[in-house]
Amino acid sequence: MTLTEIIIIAIVEGLTEFLPVSSTGHMILTQALLGVESTGFVKMFIVNIQFGAILSVVVLYRKRFFQSLDFYYKLLAAFLPAAVIGFLLIDYIDMLLESVLVVAIMLFIGGVILIGIDQWFEKKGPSSDNAVTYSKALKIGLFQCLAMIPGVSRSAATIIGGMTQRLDRKTAAEFSFFLAVPTMFAAAGYKLYQSREWLSVESLPALAVGNAIAFVVAMLAIKGFIGFLTRYGFKVFGWYRILVSLIIFILLLLRVDLTIV
Repeated sequence: MTLTEIIIIAIVEGLTEFLPVSSTGHMILTQALLGVESTGFVKMFIVNIQFGAILSVVVLYRKRFFQSLDFYYKLLAAFLPAAVIGFLLIDYIDMLLESVLVVAIMLFIGGVILIGIDQWFEKKGPSSDNAVTYSKALKIGLFQCLAMIPGVSRSAATIIGGMTQRLDRKTAAEFSFFLAVPTMFAAAGYKLYQSREWLSVESLPALAVGNAIAFVVAMLAIKGFIGFLTRYGFKVFGWYRILVSLIIFILLLLRVDLTIV
């Protein structure tokens, strides 16, 4: 990988990891457009720079992230469904990840849902009690399991899950960010362990640059996303997902290599 490729991929990771647009779909497009081959090092690099994105949440919300045990127990309740299902179905999930067509289809379907989701939730509105309870946390965790299907977007699934529990957009989005820390850390840590043979002294500069860029960009993306979501809702992200899915469909028709595993 060249320095330019490292920087571009890290920027894409930081921008898309916490937005409801599917970072997987964007990594497919980025690698295809840059012509980056999916070598063992590239796969390891993409997994590793997620740690920079995770750290951005901890730093940005440090005053709220380091709090009572009750907060962590709620995160645990939300994390457990994905942990259990992910462990039981890991081979099937990896098989789905090999299908770029599945990613494109789920991007499209998710886009259609996001276009109409604001109108549906406006009719219900958030509840007067906007707090995340254990019951709500568990239900949000069940929604997160949908993101095991590549292209769904973990962020989209958990934010919508929060809104089904009558949380307002901001509260749902922030809990989604918090939940990303244990979920992404576990998933990325496991994938990194599988790719550990590619870790070396020579790879450290690329990983350091990638993580630093992903960290900074993710912080900016989170700050901008909260404000945008509160004002405008999901519709723009829905149309954007449809656009990305159509680009992937076109690349598939043109027989462009979109290998991602």
